[in-house]
Amino acid sequence: MKGRTFIKSFEDLEAFKKAYKASLEIHKVSLKFPAIEQNAIADQVRRASKSICANLAEGFAKQRYSAAEYKRFINIAIGSCDEMRVWLRYCLDLGYIDLKQWQVWRDAYQEVAKMLVGLANSGFK
Repeated sequence: MKGRTFIKSFEDLEAFKKAYKASLEIHKVSLKFPAIEQNAIADQVRRASKSICANLAEGFAKQRYSAAEYKRFINIAIGSCDEMRVWLRYCLDLGYIDLKQWQVWRDAYQEVAKMLVGLANSGFK
């Protein structure tokens, strides 16, 4: 079909691409947080941001075998998007990121969550 993009891998999903890009940026920035935070909030934002990507990949892999499992992993990723918005607010309020960066990442995670809701509701077998 002309103009239609076929999704062969989780890496083809726009939600994955956007979440992965934000995760890489967050990882790099969080390495510069104070030493006291490296095993606390810095570690938490790195893990939560990567969780979105990992759960999306795992859900994609399971969607051929179980619609329920697919949806479960997508819903976990959606929850991690909201979790990231909480951690980013802490980073802003603690002075680890500026307002502009917070807005960019907050908006990115809101958009990723909307994309994931669409995926959860539609499926793409």
